[in-house]
Amino acid sequence: MATVAKTKTNNMEKLLNSPESPTLPKAGDLIEGEVVFVGRNEILVDINGLLTGLIRGYEAYDESGEYSNLKVGDVISATVLDGENEKGLVELSLKQAGHKKAWDKIRRAKQEGEVIEVNILDANKGGLMVRLDQTQGFLPVSQLSPDHYPRVIGGNKNKILEKLKSLVGEKFKVRVLDINDEDGTLIVSERAVDSEERKKILDEYKKGDVVEGMITGVVDFGAFMEFGNGLEGLIHISELGWQRIDDPRDIVKEGQKIKAQIIDINANKVSLSIKRLEKDPWEAISEKYKVGDKVKATVVRAHKLGVFVELEPNIQGLARLGDKAKEDEKSGLEVGKEYEFVITNFEPVSHKLGLSLA
Repeated sequence: MATVAKTKTNNMEKLLNSPESPTLPKAGDLIEGEVVFVGRNEILVDINGLLTGLIRGYEAYDESGEYSNLKVGDVISATVLDGENEKGLVELSLKQAGHKKAWDKIRRAKQEGEVIEVNILDANKGGLMVRLDQTQGFLPVSQLSPDHYPRVIGGNKNKILEKLKSLVGEKFKVRVLDINDEDGTLIVSERAVDSEERKKILDEYKKGDVVEGMITGVVDFGAFMEFGNGLEGLIHISELGWQRIDDPRDIVKEGQKIKAQIIDINANKVSLSIKRLEKDPWEAISEKYKVGDKVKATVVRAHKLGVFVELEPNIQGLARLGDKAKEDEKSGLEVGKEYEFVITNFEPVSHKLGLSLA
């Protein structure tokens, strides 16, 4: 304490004898100084050769990451907590100064649309916890790029979490989506970066182009296909084939290489079709059949109202067998076998075919 008191007295004498009468630092000021000592729990800073600043405890934590490994001789900026503490030193904080610097940097990145890199720290069912320098933030599932979006059959939350946790430890390029430094809210988006890159690549394609690629995921409403330079599009269940499809997995499998036609490009979203690579088979039979015709068709699968049958390749219709008089006949129909039916409804333009047992 004697050394500190002596230092304080000498410093005050310099201040008093200074012809420029410098202003003493007060709480809230941001000052600059040179590190003269780095200990386990405290850092001493020389302020213009006149005063000594002290940074101790949690106040040495720098959110901006700029002063993570301080050494003697480093010049730093710190916030004044107290112009004179119990030791006669200027109480300083790297934490407050670092917080301001960190959030100024984040705010600037948001304003300029800058692409930044974050580390993935952890995951929950809503998304990923990330870190930018020393500041933590959140990347929602909805803001993941198609490459990282967890496609899970049935939307099983535990499986989604499992896929998200597999991303922990990786680094993602993101853009700042929303910030609030008062409550420490930082929301980032990987999709925003991906969308811009996708747009540049998509400029090479147009509606009607036929592309070749691989099925990367199959879900209840269709299949995802990757093509070109990392682009991905959706083949809706209604675009997988001309026949009625209840489960996309009956038509395509993950990893399968296929060709598809681009039918729409909207807001960086690509819609694809497999069936449009072939002529609509319903056009060829529009004059071939009419209501009342007796036909032979093959049972392809059961339905609660009867059975689906195939009249010709990719031409399917529902044979209704729901009334009690037909129960025995319904139970006797076997998938894969051919039976005689009567056409009760035929609308080739809307792809509708209704039948009943002959």
